[in-house]
Amino acid sequence: MRLTILGSGDAFGSGGRFNTCFFLETAKGVLVVDFGASSLIALKARNIDPNQIDGILLSHLHGDHFGGLPFLLLDTQFLTQRERPLVIAGPPGTRARLYQACEVFFPLSTLNKWRFSWSVMEFAVGVSSEFLGHSVTTAEVSHFSGASSTAVRISDGEKVFAYSGDTEWVDALYAIAKGADLFMLECYAESGPASGHVTWEILREKLGNLHAHRIMLTHMNPTMLARLDEVRAHGLLAAHDGAILEF
Repeated sequence: MRLTILGSGDAFGSGGRFNTCFFLETAKGVLVVDFGASSLIALKARNIDPNQIDGILLSHLHGDHFGGLPFLLLDTQFLTQRERPLVIAGPPGTRARLYQACEVFFPLSTLNKWRFSWSVMEFAVGVSSEFLGHSVTTAEVSHFSGASSTAVRISDGEKVFAYSGDTEWVDALYAIAKGADLFMLECYAESGPASGHVTWEILREKLGNLHAHRIMLTHMNPTMLARLDEVRAHGLLAAHDGAILEF
Protein backbone atom coordinates (compact mmCIF):
# COMPACT_ATOMS: atom_id res chain seq x y z
CA MET A 1 0.00 0.00 0.00
CA ARG A 2 0.99 3.59 -0.57
CA LEU A 3 -0.58 6.35 1.49
CA THR A 4 -0.58 10.00 0.50
CA ILE A 5 -1.94 12.26 3.21
CA LEU A 6 -3.99 14.95 1.49
CA GLY A 7 -5.42 16.27 4.74
CA SER A 8 -4.45 15.63 8.36
CA GLY A 9 -6.08 18.61 10.05
CA ASP A 10 -8.87 18.99 12.54
CA ALA A 11 -12.22 20.60 11.75
CA PHE A 12 -10.72 24.07 12.15
CA GLY A 13 -7.65 23.81 9.93
CA SER A 14 -5.22 24.03 12.84
CA GLY A 15 -1.67 24.48 11.61
CA GLY A 16 -2.96 25.41 8.15
CA ARG A 17 -3.83 21.78 7.43
CA PHE A 18 -6.57 20.48 5.17
CA ASN A 19 -9.46 18.43 6.53
CA THR A 20 -9.02 14.67 6.82
CA CYS A 21 -8.38 12.91 3.52
CA PHE A 22 -6.19 9.82 3.01
CA PHE A 23 -5.34 8.74 -0.56
CA LEU A 24 -4.62 5.01 -0.48
CA GLU A 25 -3.15 3.07 -3.40
CA THR A 26 -3.56 -0.66 -2.77
CA ALA A 27 -3.04 -3.94 -4.58
CA LYS A 28 -6.73 -3.78 -5.57
CA GLY A 29 -7.19 -0.16 -6.60
CA VAL A 30 -7.28 3.43 -5.41
CA LEU A 31 -9.34 4.34 -2.35
CA VAL A 32 -9.81 7.57 -0.45
CA VAL A 33 -10.58 7.36 3.25
CA ASP A 34 -12.66 10.37 4.33
CA PHE A 35 -13.19 13.42 2.15
CA GLY A 36 -13.49 16.55 4.27
CA ALA A 37 -14.72 19.92 3.09
CA SER A 38 -11.33 21.03 1.75
CA SER A 39 -10.37 17.73 0.12
CA LEU A 40 -11.00 18.62 -3.52
CA ILE A 41 -8.64 21.58 -3.10
CA ALA A 42 -6.09 19.28 -1.44
CA LEU A 43 -6.30 16.83 -4.36
CA LYS A 44 -5.65 19.58 -6.87
CA ALA A 45 -2.85 21.10 -4.80
CA ARG A 46 -1.06 17.73 -5.17
CA ASN A 47 -1.94 17.43 -8.89
CA ILE A 48 -3.86 14.22 -8.26
CA ASP A 49 -6.56 13.43 -10.82
CA PRO A 50 -9.79 12.65 -8.92
CA ASN A 51 -10.91 10.42 -11.79
CA GLN A 52 -8.40 7.77 -10.75
CA ILE A 53 -10.26 7.20 -7.48
CA ASP A 54 -12.18 3.92 -7.47
CA GLY A 55 -14.01 4.41 -4.19
CA ILE A 56 -14.35 6.63 -1.14
CA LEU A 57 -14.83 5.22 2.34
CA LEU A 58 -16.18 7.45 5.12
CA SER A 59 -15.56 6.94 8.83
CA HIS A 60 -18.38 9.26 9.91
CA LEU A 61 -20.62 12.06 8.75
CA HIS A 62 -19.11 15.31 9.98
CA GLY A 63 -18.32 18.03 7.46
CA ASP A 64 -14.57 17.80 7.97
CA HIS A 65 -14.75 14.12 6.98
CA PHE A 66 -17.33 14.02 4.18
CA GLY A 67 -18.23 17.63 3.33
CA GLY A 68 -16.11 17.79 0.17
CA LEU A 69 -18.16 15.17 -1.65
CA PRO A 70 -20.77 17.52 -3.23
CA PHE A 71 -17.91 19.51 -4.75
CA LEU A 72 -16.15 16.37 -5.97
CA LEU A 73 -19.29 15.02 -7.62
CA LEU A 74 -19.89 18.24 -9.53
CA ASP A 75 -16.22 18.59 -10.44
CA THR A 76 -16.20 15.11 -11.95
CA GLN A 77 -19.51 15.82 -13.71
CA PHE A 78 -18.64 19.16 -15.31
CA LEU A 79 -14.89 19.75 -15.22
CA THR A 80 -12.93 16.49 -15.25
CA GLN A 81 -15.85 14.68 -16.95
CA ARG A 82 -15.53 11.32 -15.26
CA GLU A 83 -16.87 8.37 -17.23
CA ARG A 84 -16.33 5.33 -15.00
CA PRO A 85 -18.32 4.45 -11.86
CA LEU A 86 -17.57 5.84 -8.41
CA VAL A 87 -18.60 4.06 -5.22
CA ILE A 88 -18.97 5.87 -1.91
CA ALA A 89 -19.29 3.84 1.29
CA GLY A 90 -19.94 4.75 4.90
CA PRO A 91 -22.00 4.00 7.98
CA PRO A 92 -25.80 3.74 7.96
CA GLY A 93 -27.28 7.11 7.06
CA THR A 94 -24.57 8.03 4.54
CA ARG A 95 -26.87 8.09 1.51
CA ALA A 96 -29.47 10.43 3.01
CA ARG A 97 -26.86 12.77 4.54
CA LEU A 98 -24.92 13.03 1.29
CA TYR A 99 -28.03 13.84 -0.72
CA GLN A 100 -28.98 16.47 1.86
CA ALA A 101 -25.52 18.04 1.67
CA CYS A 102 -25.66 18.17 -2.12
CA GLU A 103 -29.01 19.91 -2.02
CA VAL A 104 -27.93 22.40 0.66
CA PHE A 105 -24.79 23.43 -1.22
CA PHE A 106 -26.13 23.11 -4.79
CA PRO A 107 -29.95 22.99 -4.94
CA LEU A 108 -31.35 20.50 -7.49
CA SER A 109 -27.87 19.01 -8.03
CA THR A 110 -29.11 15.53 -7.17
CA LEU A 111 -31.38 15.73 -10.23
CA ASN A 112 -28.43 15.96 -12.61
CA LYS A 113 -28.33 13.61 -15.54
CA TRP A 114 -25.02 12.15 -14.44
CA ARG A 115 -22.41 11.41 -17.11
CA PHE A 116 -21.04 8.64 -14.86
CA SER A 117 -22.69 6.29 -12.40
CA TRP A 118 -22.13 6.77 -8.71
CA SER A 119 -23.59 4.81 -5.85
CA VAL A 120 -23.59 4.73 -2.07
CA MET A 121 -23.00 1.64 0.07
CA GLU A 122 -23.82 1.60 3.76
CA PHE A 123 -21.77 -0.76 5.92
CA ALA A 124 -23.33 -2.57 8.85
CA VAL A 125 -21.26 -1.56 11.86
CA GLY A 126 -19.13 -4.20 13.55
CA VAL A 127 -19.01 -6.73 10.74
CA SER A 128 -16.72 -7.37 7.78
CA SER A 129 -17.83 -6.25 4.33
CA GLU A 130 -16.39 -6.33 0.82
CA PHE A 131 -15.63 -3.02 -0.88
CA LEU A 132 -14.14 -3.01 -4.37
CA GLY A 133 -12.10 -6.14 -3.68
CA HIS A 134 -11.03 -5.03 -0.21
CA SER A 135 -12.08 -6.47 3.12
CA VAL A 136 -13.41 -3.71 5.38
CA THR A 137 -14.22 -4.09 9.06
CA THR A 138 -15.76 -1.29 11.10
CA ALA A 139 -16.24 -0.74 14.82
CA GLU A 140 -18.53 1.67 16.64
CA VAL A 141 -16.67 4.48 18.37
CA SER A 142 -17.66 7.36 20.65
CA HIS A 143 -18.13 10.54 18.61
CA PHE A 144 -21.52 12.17 18.06
CA SER A 145 -22.22 12.79 14.38
CA GLY A 146 -25.96 12.20 14.09
CA ALA A 147 -25.24 8.69 12.78
CA SER A 148 -22.83 5.90 13.63
CA SER A 149 -19.20 6.97 13.88
CA THR A 150 -16.73 4.24 13.12
CA ALA A 151 -13.15 3.11 13.14
CA VAL A 152 -12.22 1.21 9.98
CA ARG A 153 -9.79 -1.53 9.02
CA ILE A 154 -9.03 -2.10 5.33
CA SER A 155 -7.17 -5.07 3.85
CA ASP A 156 -6.23 -5.65 0.22
CA GLY A 157 -5.14 -9.23 1.02
CA GLU A 158 -1.52 -8.18 1.47
CA LYS A 159 -1.46 -5.17 3.79
CA VAL A 160 -3.76 -3.64 6.38
CA PHE A 161 -4.56 0.06 6.87
CA ALA A 162 -6.46 0.92 10.04
CA TYR A 163 -7.96 4.21 11.13
CA SER A 164 -9.62 5.28 14.36
CA GLY A 165 -11.91 7.90 12.85
CA ASP A 166 -12.79 10.57 15.40
CA THR A 167 -13.46 9.19 18.86
CA GLU A 168 -12.89 9.32 22.55
CA TRP A 169 -10.78 6.39 23.69
CA VAL A 170 -12.72 3.11 23.30
CA ASP A 171 -11.27 -0.35 23.75
CA ALA A 172 -12.59 -1.36 20.31
CA LEU A 173 -9.51 0.42 18.94
CA TYR A 174 -7.29 -2.42 20.15
CA ALA A 175 -8.86 -4.88 17.70
CA ILE A 176 -8.89 -2.34 14.86
CA ALA A 177 -5.17 -1.68 15.35
CA LYS A 178 -3.97 -5.23 16.02
CA GLY A 179 -1.48 -6.37 13.40
CA ALA A 180 -2.17 -3.40 11.10
CA ASP A 181 0.74 -2.30 8.95
CA LEU A 182 -0.29 1.28 9.71
CA PHE A 183 -2.76 2.57 12.29
CA MET A 184 -3.87 6.18 11.83
CA LEU A 185 -5.02 7.40 15.22
CA GLU A 186 -6.64 10.72 15.99
CA CYS A 187 -5.19 12.57 18.97
CA TYR A 188 -6.96 15.88 19.08
CA ALA A 189 -5.67 17.53 22.24
CA GLU A 190 -2.83 17.29 24.73
CA SER A 191 -5.07 16.97 27.82
CA GLY A 192 -8.24 18.13 29.49
CA PRO A 193 -11.84 17.73 28.34
CA ALA A 194 -12.15 16.87 24.65
CA SER A 195 -15.55 15.31 24.19
CA GLY A 196 -15.52 12.81 21.35
CA HIS A 197 -11.74 12.86 20.93
CA VAL A 198 -8.62 11.09 22.18
CA THR A 199 -6.15 13.14 24.22
CA TRP A 200 -2.41 12.55 24.49
CA GLU A 201 -2.76 12.35 28.26
CA ILE A 202 -4.99 9.27 27.88
CA LEU A 203 -3.30 7.78 24.82
CA ARG A 204 0.13 7.55 26.45
CA GLU A 205 -1.27 4.98 28.89
CA LYS A 206 -2.70 2.85 26.05
CA LEU A 207 0.27 2.72 23.66
CA GLY A 208 1.78 -0.48 25.07
CA ASN A 209 -1.36 -2.42 24.14
CA LEU A 210 -1.74 -1.07 20.61
CA HIS A 211 -0.11 -3.81 18.55
CA ALA A 212 0.18 -2.18 15.14
CA HIS A 213 3.43 -2.20 13.19
CA ARG A 214 3.37 1.58 12.91
CA ILE A 215 1.13 4.21 14.51
CA MET A 216 0.64 7.68 13.11
CA LEU A 217 -1.19 10.45 14.96
CA THR A 218 -3.51 12.78 13.06
CA HIS A 219 -6.34 15.33 13.55
CA MET A 220 -4.34 17.39 16.06
CA ASN A 221 -5.23 20.78 17.50
CA PRO A 222 -2.59 23.41 18.40
CA THR A 223 -1.87 21.88 21.81
CA MET A 224 -0.82 18.63 20.11
CA LEU A 225 0.95 20.24 17.19
CA ALA A 226 3.20 21.87 19.80
CA ARG A 227 4.19 18.42 21.13
CA LEU A 228 5.29 16.60 17.98
CA ASP A 229 8.81 16.04 19.33
CA GLU A 230 7.31 14.22 22.29
CA VAL A 231 5.10 12.16 19.99
CA ARG A 232 8.11 11.07 17.95
CA ALA A 233 10.10 10.31 21.12
CA HIS A 234 7.44 7.67 21.88
CA GLY A 235 8.18 5.97 18.57
CA LEU A 236 5.09 7.31 16.80
CA LEU A 237 4.74 9.03 13.44
CA ALA A 238 3.06 12.43 13.16
CA ALA A 239 0.86 13.04 10.13
CA HIS A 240 1.29 16.11 7.97
CA ASP A 241 -0.27 17.14 4.68
CA GLY A 242 1.69 15.85 1.71
CA ALA A 243 3.36 13.00 3.58
CA ILE A 244 3.80 9.77 1.57
CA LEU A 245 4.24 6.41 3.29
CA GLU A 246 4.67 2.99 1.70
CA PHE A 247 3.98 -0.16 3.73
